[in-house]
Amino acid sequence: MAASEKRLASSASATVVAIQLLILQVALIGNISCGNVLIWPAEASHWLNVKVIIRELLRRGHNVSILVSTAPLLIKPSDDISAAKFEVFPVPHGRDEAQYIFANVIGAWLNNKPTTLTFHRFYKEMGGKVKKLLDLQKDTCEGVLANKELMARLAKSKYDVLLSDPVVFCGDLIALKLDIPFMYTLRYMPASTIERHCGKIPAPPSYVPAVLSELTDRMSFGERVKNEISYHLQDHVFQTWFGEWDSYYSQVLGRPTTLCEVMGKAEIWLVRTYWDFEFPRPFLPNFEFVGGLHCQPAKPLPEEMEEFVQSSGDHGIVVFSLGSLVPNLTDEKSNMVASALSQLPQKVLWRHKGKRPETLGGNTRIYDWIPQNDLLGHPKTKAFIAHGGINGMYEAIYHGIPIVGIPLFSDQSDNIVHMKAKGMAVELDLQTMRSEDLLDAVKAVIHNATYKENAMRLSQIYHDQPIKPLDRAVFWIEFVMRHKGAKHLRVAAHHLTWYQYHSLDVFVFLISCMAVFTFIAVKCCLFCCRKCGGILRKTKTE
Repeated sequence: MAASEKRLASSASATVVAIQLLILQVALIGNISCGNVLIWPAEASHWLNVKVIIRELLRRGHNVSILVSTAPLLIKPSDDISAAKFEVFPVPHGRDEAQYIFANVIGAWLNNKPTTLTFHRFYKEMGGKVKKLLDLQKDTCEGVLANKELMARLAKSKYDVLLSDPVVFCGDLIALKLDIPFMYTLRYMPASTIERHCGKIPAPPSYVPAVLSELTDRMSFGERVKNEISYHLQDHVFQTWFGEWDSYYSQVLGRPTTLCEVMGKAEIWLVRTYWDFEFPRPFLPNFEFVGGLHCQPAKPLPEEMEEFVQSSGDHGIVVFSLGSLVPNLTDEKSNMVASALSQLPQKVLWRHKGKRPETLGGNTRIYDWIPQNDLLGHPKTKAFIAHGGINGMYEAIYHGIPIVGIPLFSDQSDNIVHMKAKGMAVELDLQTMRSEDLLDAVKAVIHNATYKENAMRLSQIYHDQPIKPLDRAVFWIEFVMRHKGAKHLRVAAHHLTWYQYHSLDVFVFLISCMAVFTFIAVKCCLFCCRKCGGILRKTKTE
């Protein structure tokens, strides 16, 4: 009986200890993992990408607040992020005005695609339209910084980190005014040098292609010339388009500074690509790759859509979408595209909001919206006709689907060039494309097995990572929250002037030393020559 009581007492004691340890562990986890995150989001596909991060942060118990103006394009509450708090602030412009200016920039890009010979003209003509977009950004920035009540409320919330997108300025300013660390999530900044100059990323022009250059890392002499020119031209464009922000940033912070200096204070840069997509190149410790963080296994399709997909038989289906920002083609282009698609044996699901094309075939169905990821993950999908947005490219990589790329603007041409270089895509030009070109391109990626093989190879690389991209992104956000930043990962280059960074002062010093040495040596030689000449003349005279 005594032994039984001892066992019961021992068991009870062990249970109490276990419960205490569990309570302690839960308490520690709560203290470590739960924090306050402030989001300064960008529009369009950038918002769709950061929403995935927000959803995961909420799932892990963090408090998330999202700064959004009274004139958003796509940013709005939804069921999947209902726990997030939206801090809405007024701005002097309306949604229609913002949409009009945004559409003007896209339209100008669509109708004036830059080439090697037209780069300067392109940037010059785009400058005026971009200026209006930047003025809109400044109004949005002022909507927060000049709103004392909002800023006081944000300061009182004691945020641990601010997550921003460098495509929209001011997130860094808000973070500095609130005295909290900030991070970036980005693909890259088109027509600028943000990563090179502000992030201090090494970029040897001999094998690192400039953005929008449509070059690969294997360049001929002529292409290297083009690349070098592109770098200098983009430096000029950066100063022309964004130079005035230096004075604004100085005014807000109350000290002389520059846009680039402030952006360089970012703790971590979460880059929305990975080595399945990127060309090998140097990066820094505070740049982390999270490409495809939004990708996930395919879910079942709506019943009607599944029936249509299954009706394709062994031929399979083709998925076609040009994204949400350019939903409509001209009637002429729509009919040309529809005519090409009608000649395919595959069934086609086309995201299209415009007028129903007259040449639409019985094998093609048009939809206002399609579950793109779920369609690309369907076993019957054979090809993806896409505009080249980075989110769509990663969904194709994730599911191993070859691409027919029709780039429209921004980074899309570069993205398709990357996919071509990796062997899983064919590129077409929307402006010059004919019906037979589209037909031949789709047939090529379906019937030439190398495209599918390369797509599957990249898919395997994507999936063969020690940690999932979304988990990596959230880990670094939590890392910055835990350690109040990541200063130990920032290179000393941020503290150097441009001439120190390129060691120009060292070169000038060494050249000066060589020049002085050479000058003294020459003078000594001349002096010796004169002395010897005088002695010889004197000897000859005697």
